[in-house]
Amino acid sequence: MAETQWGAMLRTAVALGVAPEAFWRLSLKEWRMLTAGSARVAPLGRGELDQMMRAWPD
Repeated sequence: MAETQWGAMLRTAVALGVAPEAFWRLSLKEWRMLTAGSARVAPLGRGELDQMMRAWPD
């Protein structure tokens, strides 16, 4: 299975010292602040957001 952008983002968060449960509670603004200037993770695309919303509808 091809890696999802969420996987790359989660690995980046762990590398930054953010625990997985804290990662899922981050706001978009917080994520952007943590990764400012980082070229490791590309922005989330609309299709990926739609896929995530279907997988986790809460």
